[in-house]
Amino acid sequence: MPRANLPHARSVGNRRWLICALLFFATTINYVDRAVLGVLAPNLRETIGWSDSEYGDINAAFTLAYAIGFLFAGWIIDKIGTRWGYAVFLIIWSLAAAGHAFARSAWEFSIFRFALGIGESGNFPAAIKTVAEWFPKKERALATGIFNSGTNVGAILAPLTAGFITQTLGYPWQTAFVVTGLTGLIWVVFWWPIYRQPQRDPRISPEELAYIQSDPPDPVVRIPWARLLPHRQTWAFAMGKFLTDSIWWFYLFWFPTFMYDQFQVDIKGIGLPMIIVYLLADVGSIAGGWLSSRLISRGWSVNASRKTAMLVCAVCVVPVVMAPIVEDKWSAVLLIGLATAAHQGFSANLFTLASDMFPRHAVGSVVGIGGFAGAMGGFFLQITIGRVKESTGSYIIPFAVAGSAYLLALGAIHLLVPRLTPITLREEQSPTA
Repeated sequence: MPRANLPHARSVGNRRWLICALLFFATTINYVDRAVLGVLAPNLRETIGWSDSEYGDINAAFTLAYAIGFLFAGWIIDKIGTRWGYAVFLIIWSLAAAGHAFARSAWEFSIFRFALGIGESGNFPAAIKTVAEWFPKKERALATGIFNSGTNVGAILAPLTAGFITQTLGYPWQTAFVVTGLTGLIWVVFWWPIYRQPQRDPRISPEELAYIQSDPPDPVVRIPWARLLPHRQTWAFAMGKFLTDSIWWFYLFWFPTFMYDQFQVDIKGIGLPMIIVYLLADVGSIAGGWLSSRLISRGWSVNASRKTAMLVCAVCVVPVVMAPIVEDKWSAVLLIGLATAAHQGFSANLFTLASDMFPRHAVGSVVGIGGFAGAMGGFFLQITIGRVKESTGSYIIPFAVAGSAYLLALGAIHLLVPRLTPITLREEQSPTA
């Protein structure tokens, strides 16, 4: 459609933003379901009787399944479509989350945790594909930012919801898993009748459909991982994810247990500390992206801007090594909050490196490789943390690893890619195009 004939975004309708709202709520539910176990972990450690190493193994089961899911979730969603694919993965993770209520041992928790990881691995591939179907390119970054904010909202809601159910209402811990898990099925009740591809949606206006389809169609291409793995740029991105995503999993799963062990903060008191930590994470995500963009606008090279922003974030993480040493709980909360903010700022720039170094048609595959590497990093770290904590009785080593991981990641990235040199990949047209 000629540019002069395109309708203005504000005049075409808002059906696409209803779809974006559904993505936001699905992502929020996704993070509530994965975070509830961490919130309840101090209580369950006493009730179930698991050790620190067994708790690490429980979390490792989730991250291993999440990594495995990255290998096939996108392919399945492409095969059966976004409407079916999103619903199937969400039903799997909702039933798995609710199934935690039936676990009576560390082994049984690991089984349900593994199933949860398989189901939850489909959320982001499905959400990103939905954004691509429903939004023109100029609005995709905003739509992605909106639904992705559900990760921090979910992490905040998890302690509030679990605390309200188990402490305020006095229900047993099993109820928290059942209520939060089955909430996903309510989402499916809304998703199924609402979602269609734009061209098949009877409620979308012709103007909004034209606006969504205003971009030239993307070529349908396949970039096998085998073609990406020989490039050092791929390994730079994967190493960054492997070393830093694992630290995010550490905060998500171990922060409530750490606060209980160090400062006797139980489920009634963990809500406000978690709210502070994840609100700071939101601020860091915005600030990290702003910093590199600001440096570029001042004439810095993309290479210098991205890496300087990442260096600032990596340095801001370092003080978290003091978290298990300080005597005041709020000092520990602020140190961890600064670290999560810096993680998000680092991560925002790390994701941008993929689009800096690779052509558009390869970015999704590169991000998939990075996601797999990050989840595997989480798998190995979760196994290690539990055993280190159990043998030393201290969190000093885990936080030392957390404080140094980002400088190591940036060093590995710079060693592999001294300059962010874009690579060229020949597009291979899909035979189904």
